[in-house]
Amino acid sequence: MTPLPTRMAAPALLVVAHLRWDFVFQRPQHLMTRAARSRRVYYIEEPVFGAHTDHLELHEDPSGVTVVKPYIEEGHSPAESQARTARLLCGLVKEQGLSEYDLWVYTPYELPITAGLTPRVTVYDCMDELAQFKGAPPELREREEQLFEQADLVFTGGYRLYEAKRERHAGAHPFPSSVEVEHFARARQTPQDAPDQRDLPRPRLGFYGVIDERFDIELIGELARRRPEWQFVLLGPVVKIDPADLPRGENLHYLGMKSYGELPTYLAHWDVALLPFALNEATEFISPTKTPEYLAAGVPVVSTPIRDVVRPYGEKDLVRIAEGVNAFEAACAEALAERPTPAGEERRARADAHLSTLSWDRTWRDMSALIERAAAEKQADSALAGVADD
Repeated sequence: MTPLPTRMAAPALLVVAHLRWDFVFQRPQHLMTRAARSRRVYYIEEPVFGAHTDHLELHEDPSGVTVVKPYIEEGHSPAESQARTARLLCGLVKEQGLSEYDLWVYTPYELPITAGLTPRVTVYDCMDELAQFKGAPPELREREEQLFEQADLVFTGGYRLYEAKRERHAGAHPFPSSVEVEHFARARQTPQDAPDQRDLPRPRLGFYGVIDERFDIELIGELARRRPEWQFVLLGPVVKIDPADLPRGENLHYLGMKSYGELPTYLAHWDVALLPFALNEATEFISPTKTPEYLAAGVPVVSTPIRDVVRPYGEKDLVRIAEGVNAFEAACAEALAERPTPAGEERRARADAHLSTLSWDRTWRDMSALIERAAAEKQADSALAGVADD
């Protein structure tokens, strides 16, 4: 394994992730592409198990992020597999010449793979309440407690999560979903429609994102049945649910996963953007990244009452909030009627004013400042302890 060239003076960042780098472009990708501008970033994915010897595969993304994929020999217990991964990561630190580095953790379940690491600062970026997701391992809550003890800082993906985590860690800070306004504002320039969407009738009501247990299948199915003249465009991978359980109909269009760069093209030709989340354990703490993205595209938005959508977007009357199929249908009809009116323009103007206060650049800058402050405080505490020992 050849050490990568040292481009940055700031300490490297080791990121323990639960999402593949080339999966849906969301919070980890937004933050780590910015981190890579000033430091070496190693994005460590979950292992690939198979009939191979233990090794790491490194790939440098065009963003500058180094994606690290562990390949672990199959047939071992989870504890032994994590111990094997931990040994590989210790080797990575040595071989890459990382004399100083910070640790950034997304998934507490994988905390054992960090054994042997000695980070300057440890950050837990809690973007979701993973313990409440379908199929969550039972060890996750216990390991989160261990991570709270180890972490210097806890960042949360929304305010609802912050309310829950601030009781468990004094260094908790809320960092809800932000947005690249310029990227999604391209939708307002009305680019040429996407080939797999251009022949669909109007009006179109769209959603993009992971289609899993958080997606309200019954709501969308009933809306499509009631409103055959509305076309429902659904973009994204189907995960953790049986595709056979998805509602079907002539006005339901599952177009698959699209890249981050393609999303504005689809949004440009939607009449309403949807946040049709079920109200269950998996959605109690979510802060959908797509909320400000939809608004930046200038498309009216209708959402179920997800806490971090209601506050601030519903309270500011930027997004219509509706619970139950009757209310959701009515809200969609209102959004369709409002778009070409002065009231719709006024709502977009207020949304734009709110979005002007958000950016992933600002989020990363604020996070970085907190990391450096934590590092300075630890250094000062260590110096004081050294004086006391003299």
